[in-house]
Amino acid sequence: MKLVWLRNDLRLADNPALRHACAGDEPVAALFIISPTQWRQHKMAPIRQRFMLAQVDELGRELAALGIPLHLLRVETFAEAPAALADLCREQGVTQLYANQAIEIDEQRRDHAVSAALAEQGVNCHWLNGCCVLPPGRVLTGSGEMFKVFTPFSRAWLKALDEEGFVIHRAPAPRGEPLPWQPLAERAWVDEALGELTPDPRWLVGEAEARRRLNDFLEQAVLDYGETRDFPAIAGTSVLSPYLAAGIISPRQCVAALQQRLGYRPQSKAQPGFVWLNELIWREFYRHLLVLIPTLSMNRPFKPETAALPWSWDPDAFAAWCEGRTGYPIVDAAMRCLNATGWMHNRLRMIVASFLTKDLHIHWRLGEDYFMSRLIDGDLAANNGGWQWAAGTGADAAPYFRVFNPTTQGQRFDPQGEFIRIWVTELADIPAAYVHQPHDWLRLKGRQDYPAPMVDHAVARVRAIEMFSSLEK
Repeated sequence: MKLVWLRNDLRLADNPALRHACAGDEPVAALFIISPTQWRQHKMAPIRQRFMLAQVDELGRELAALGIPLHLLRVETFAEAPAALADLCREQGVTQLYANQAIEIDEQRRDHAVSAALAEQGVNCHWLNGCCVLPPGRVLTGSGEMFKVFTPFSRAWLKALDEEGFVIHRAPAPRGEPLPWQPLAERAWVDEALGELTPDPRWLVGEAEARRRLNDFLEQAVLDYGETRDFPAIAGTSVLSPYLAAGIISPRQCVAALQQRLGYRPQSKAQPGFVWLNELIWREFYRHLLVLIPTLSMNRPFKPETAALPWSWDPDAFAAWCEGRTGYPIVDAAMRCLNATGWMHNRLRMIVASFLTKDLHIHWRLGEDYFMSRLIDGDLAANNGGWQWAAGTGADAAPYFRVFNPTTQGQRFDPQGEFIRIWVTELADIPAAYVHQPHDWLRLKGRQDYPAPMVDHAVARVRAIEMFSSLEK
């Protein structure tokens, strides 16, 4: 018996572990492990848990239709996984375990422990690359080190991809008679462990849904992506991040679909489609970094010297940021959108992260954790990479002196306040000329229903630069 251990790779197509396990005639089973306590420790958002489990349900039905049973195990923490897997392998007569490589340090340690435990009873473990187009460690400098800056990584990544190419694995063929599948909602222990399982109707699951979103984006928006991606009131992005984070679609499938749409693989900004491809390469960059620099999974800054920065931990200021009460409309709209939907536009992520770290001078770790606790697409590599980039502690060619002005960012990327009015309802009736600096208009109207700015941005910016420049003295 061969066992496929599914994690953040909840798909049939382009799943290397599943494809390799299904080679040959030996019986195949699949496994998904539910770890409620560990998920809470890792700040996994409830909306992400529900989305992921809805996809497990969908995938369980699809696997059953192929004659492949999907086993569910509940282990509270990763520490319990080796013994639980060893018991299951013994009960089922498993001789080979297949799984796609995990990139986070806790997950890697768990997998090493699983390999050791299963080796004792003669089970061979096979770890494959299912999370990246090119495996971590493939794109290195001439001296064999990880790139510390994105642009040279991007060039090297494109060169390596041209040299190696990549393969899209087909979904497995049926392996026997269809099997029954008991929905997760009917399993009392799942509901008991995780609470309400009803998924958000705004986020449909399934590989067909992910492919539909991808195809719609490629047909309707990819050519204009460079011009529209920064405007939150415009449907200019793919909104595929939840599907990539859960592994419902793979980055290889995205690159292949882009190539098919364009008839070529773009290589530079001068070519249509490159800006979106470059976003996929950013995703690869952060994932490679996480594997090759494990301390990034341990709340450590990419730039070690920035650990000495005198960050604030002010709970009241942090709460105002979390709840969208900063007095800066674009920041407040973005945070309220996150709290209500579990998702935030990428430009807004940069704006609110810069505001927390460079205006409020609050430690990026608090923002990183809060995002993970709310985002449906919460992914450690991308989230940590983005927060450290914004905070000035990460892999960035333009260091600490980048400080976003929240007012001008709003004026530039939501000029008429369309996005702001959706989420900051206090400003729904304000004229466009005042929407980004509403306080004078509100005073004239005798209104006090929207908070005053928490800080003076100009003063806060100077303080942020002083914080960082003091490290060089």
